[in-house]
Amino acid sequence: MHETAAALPPGQRAVQGFPRFGTHLGRRPPAVPEGYSISVDGPGFSASFLPEDLATMPRRELRADFHCVSGWSATDIQWDGVAFATFYDLLVRPRLPDGVTVSHVLLCGLDGHESQLVLEDALGEDVMLADRLEGEELGPDHGGPVRLVSPAQYGYQSCKHIRRIEFLTHELNRELGTAHRLSRAALRGPFVVRHPRGRVWEEERHTFLPARVLRPFYRRIYERAFRHGLGGDPPQAG
Repeated sequence: MHETAAALPPGQRAVQGFPRFGTHLGRRPPAVPEGYSISVDGPGFSASFLPEDLATMPRRELRADFHCVSGWSATDIQWDGVAFATFYDLLVRPRLPDGVTVSHVLLCGLDGHESQLVLEDALGEDVMLADRLEGEELGPDHGGPVRLVSPAQYGYQSCKHIRRIEFLTHELNRELGTAHRLSRAALRGPFVVRHPRGRVWEEERHTFLPARVLRPFYRRIYERAFRHGLGGDPPQAG
């Protein structure tokens, strides 16, 4: 489903542009190593693929809004790539041992950020591995060479600069990685805790605190970050 600016999820406001914002806290995007490939691991198998391999798979275009957990939404963004469900059916499902049931997916970025998705969410019809943005090759600011795009979830689930995808039979019970050590420290606090699913229409911003309590807090974090130059030029409300 494509959400328009007139029908944003609860607690979101549309902005102009598409800011680079996240747990990197203004750090430069990570360098792509020579011979870069993405490893794909799961119970009983290990494989890898190159970014250019996506060009050989069935392609799709997705136009959708991007929702940050801090409360802003970049609207009408065009992505190109491969549906995650297609990737799963072509590269993963045939390699799974008989009787094994995958429940979660762990994505790891070159910058250290990690996202863990319930498999059901990862296989949603609008979830994709993207390598193009607005008709151009996906650049480093927005997660190139390859990133996940899951419009129905907050942006922290859409891991950038993917270097590894691991399919799990259970939910990991550990602290997930971030792109900056200060972000990891902040996520240990009581107010900034990743919800394990982060679905935007259910406003799953936090594991246990209600969303109405968090909206002003997240918005202050966002505005303060831009005042200190941690997200580029601040977008204007639209």
